[in-house]
Amino acid sequence: MAAILFLVVLLLAPFLSHASDPDPLMDFCIAEPDSSPSFASFPCKPASNVTSEDFFFNGFMNEGDTSSSPYRSKVTPGNVLTFPGLNTLGISMNRVDLAINGMNPPHSHPRSSEVGVVISGKVLVGFVTTGNVYYSKVLIPGQMFVIPRGLVHFQKNVGETKALVFTAFNSQNPGVVILATTLFATKPPIPDDVLSQNFQVDSNVIHEIESKFG
Repeated sequence: MAAILFLVVLLLAPFLSHASDPDPLMDFCIAEPDSSPSFASFPCKPASNVTSEDFFFNGFMNEGDTSSSPYRSKVTPGNVLTFPGLNTLGISMNRVDLAINGMNPPHSHPRSSEVGVVISGKVLVGFVTTGNVYYSKVLIPGQMFVIPRGLVHFQKNVGETKALVFTAFNSQNPGVVILATTLFATKPPIPDDVLSQNFQVDSNVIHEIESKFG
């Protein structure tokens, strides 16, 4: 039996390594908003309680407030956490508003690749491969970009007006790892000597950076 199980796992490994969110097993599964996820999805709302409103999301209608961000940007997520109708479907979107000189700072999505299209403005889009190769291009409205899964990337408004970008993901909850906050705003904090040694700077520099993230 053990040998058979080993062979099954060996045969399935190439398929599992390329999987993203699991395929749905029913027409829809509206997430119960107050429930906890099990594996990759949330428990379903009873079908008798589902309404038309569960399949529509108005979170992208209004411009995001960029004034309260040090990066002068605002990301409005449309994932399973804000739009329960996406549960089990393996897709989601973001609205990205960028003020003049605003930036969606370097970050990665551990569970998804990303595509995006510039709606207005002029936006520099860049990403870095695991081999430390940097790819970038300045995009104008109508142009599209792709970011491979897990790679560090950013968008920056390099135009003279506000910019708007819509992005899409092949995951209902792609996750986000923002480099600056991941390193300098953890709770509890990463030891200063670790960061000092990593960046080859004095601990006072680390303290100064940490203070900017509260």
